[in-house]
Amino acid sequence: MAYTSLKSVPQAFRQRKRLIVVQVAAALAVILLLFSKPALAEGSNGHEALETIGFAMVLACFLGRLWSILFVGGRKNDELIVSGPFSMTQNPLYFFSTVGTAGIGLMFGSVLAAAMLGLASFLVFRFTARKEAEYLAGKFGAVHAAYAARTPRFWPNPLLYRDEDQWLVSTGALRRTFRDGLYFLALFPVIESVEYLRLSGDLPTLFTVY
Repeated sequence: MAYTSLKSVPQAFRQRKRLIVVQVAAALAVILLLFSKPALAEGSNGHEALETIGFAMVLACFLGRLWSILFVGGRKNDELIVSGPFSMTQNPLYFFSTVGTAGIGLMFGSVLAAAMLGLASFLVFRFTARKEAEYLAGKFGAVHAAYAARTPRFWPNPLLYRDEDQWLVSTGALRRTFRDGLYFLALFPVIESVEYLRLSGDLPTLFTVY
């Protein structure tokens, strides 16, 4: 069920700073990818296992974000969505994005890279989620307070899941989320190409990441 409010509320949190931090982190990740190598040798059982787990996490991110956007559509900050993935966590989009970011590090074959990327993503989204919660609390008052009291802000609790019989879907928001998610999936062939160039000696290795 979605709730709306008619009372005057403060302006929604602007995410420009959060996007800048994410872009900087992505640039650093690219540098890490191009000029370093994982401690586990490419082709080894350990390296392949990490790649597989990482790809599964990125795929979960892609599908989870699509699932979340089916519920929130283009109504984020305009309505309080409390069903589907939003019944398990207040911020499923941020949760799945963090899972995907950590998965990128594992696709590279590095537990350290996964931990660093996942932590950076978690901290940025945690700050954003707190600001958005302040806005929603001011807009929806007691309704949001009750929702926040029973629903984790970030880590999902599947036992809380509940759904709706019918839901309106924003096809525009779904297309945008699908397009954005393709960037996560496109990293897999990029990483494989970088590994090939590194093994062939066309890319220098400056350091090793464990």
